[in-house]
Amino acid sequence: MKRFCARATLSSLLAATLALGALVAGGAEAANRPQALQLQSRAVLVMRADTGEVLYRKNAEETLPIASITKLMTAMVVLDAKQSLDAPIRITNAEIDRLRGSSSRLAIGTTVTRRQALILALMSSENRAAAALLRNYPGGKAAGVAAMNRKARALGMTHSRFVEATGLSGDNRSTPSDLARMVKAASRYPDIRKFSTMRELTVKVGRYPTLYRNSNPLVRNPSWNIDITKTGYLSEAGRCLVMQTTIRGMPVVMVLMNSWGTYTRVGDAGRVRRWLETSAPAQLAARR
Repeated sequence: MKRFCARATLSSLLAATLALGALVAGGAEAANRPQALQLQSRAVLVMRADTGEVLYRKNAEETLPIASITKLMTAMVVLDAKQSLDAPIRITNAEIDRLRGSSSRLAIGTTVTRRQALILALMSSENRAAAALLRNYPGGKAAGVAAMNRKARALGMTHSRFVEATGLSGDNRSTPSDLARMVKAASRYPDIRKFSTMRELTVKVGRYPTLYRNSNPLVRNPSWNIDITKTGYLSEAGRCLVMQTTIRGMPVVMVLMNSWGTYTRVGDAGRVRRWLETSAPAQLAARR
């Protein structure tokens, strides 16, 4: 009887030990399991820039207003036209925003070079600079808009439409998938890479120098390696952010559309980076 009790006690202890081991192992496995990526932006695409492999998508085929992300396409067609970047461009009444009534620090009568206008449009999202660039496009604004739509079709942006240069019109529309194609194409332009990631530029407006800063605060964060970027905001578009960056040695395109909090798009970019750095490394390494 005593031997039976001893065996029963030993069996119980062994079972308890095995159960505890399984619990610990399960907890470790759960800790190492990739966490789901929770983003606040309404429509998202994260893609490897080198292979085109989609790493994450959320409403990636939804067509939405793109606000000032438009300016990447504006810059591409302006550079495609091979006009002198040193040529002067005068800001006129034609650049006044009659769609939204938005203000601008680039005063009417100011003269900048085409290079400066490109920098202000890409880096600081200056609407008058973008509008002046397309007004001075060969054939004028209408020809420039037509070139933007031709370029979109050539890039396979089948769900995109452009009606003007700045993004102030809610009729400039695209999808995260299409915008990822646009970012990849824009990254092939050295000037767009350089101008869109500049931290700041001082331009003489009237008699006084005016400091313009990059609208993407991440370019001033030394922990980020950003190759190209553009922000956008419109009431119906929310806050948008596109960029190509390098994470764990991998070139990554991020498209974040329709974020509503002031810092949501930047927060989402950080969440994507942490996800790629921690939760998804095993899977991504296996695909290389």
